[in-house]
Amino acid sequence: MENNNRVATVAMIIDDSSCIEQVNDLLHEYSRYIIGRMGVPYREKGLNIINVVLDAPADAISALSGKLGRLQGVTAKAVYAKQAQNA
Repeated sequence: MENNNRVATVAMIIDDSSCIEQVNDLLHEYSRYIIGRMGVPYREKGLNIINVVLDAPADAISALSGKLGRLQGVTAKAVYAKQAQNA
């Protein structure tokens, strides 16, 4: 990964399952940056919660989070590590 990359997680709460395909398409588009993904279906509330961990340029993280958040039925927020970590 690039030295100017940031480590972040994008948290999503999906309350409309009709947008799942669009979410997966966006995640596939940014898959080169994804280092992990966890999804939790909360059936009792009709929600899907997804966390995606990224190592990517800040612009890419922001773009993905913004595109996800603009989807109907999706709330998305990015949380960044305080500083870039060097390997």
